[in-house]
Amino acid sequence: MSLIKTITTLIIFCLFITTLACDKTAKDYMDSGDAKADLKDYKGAIEDYNKIIELYPNHAFAYFHRGVIKDNLKDYRRAIQDYNKAIELNPNHALAYYNRGAAKVNLQDYKGAIADHSRAIELIPNYAGAYSGRGIAKIRSGQKDSGCLDLSKAGELGFAEAYESIKKLCN
Repeated sequence: MSLIKTITTLIIFCLFITTLACDKTAKDYMDSGDAKADLKDYKGAIEDYNKIIELYPNHAFAYFHRGVIKDNLKDYRRAIQDYNKAIELNPNHALAYYNRGAAKVNLQDYKGAIADHSRAIELIPNYAGAYSGRGIAKIRSGQKDSGCLDLSKAGELGFAEAYESIKKLCN
């Protein structure tokens, strides 16, 4: 092999490797989006999650994470849309049910919130946060006794904030 051909082959190989190294993966975008979210750069985080969805339209966790950001922005209706898609793609995504339930509480859809928190509990029976969320939704919908029992269960499971809610809402 001539020297020029060897150098040309080496250059092409290096360019190929460099191109591969520059391609971001879903994990790279997820890590970047999460880091931006931690810094409260919600616009940047949404852009990263959008990129994942563009590249991998069936990436349930990208929809979930984007929903969390929309929740943080108090855009509950659009957050629910993302949680719906995450659940469609992964029907056993307990956190998506929990977060969708919390968003529904914020929109005063207590019946929907109770159903979502109940589904999260079905998927993770000791999900203290879901018991607390369901308890709050029940109390706000007029089911005080049942809601207070859920808050008590949440406290028993280690969700300390539930005891503060019991003091405020159940006594």
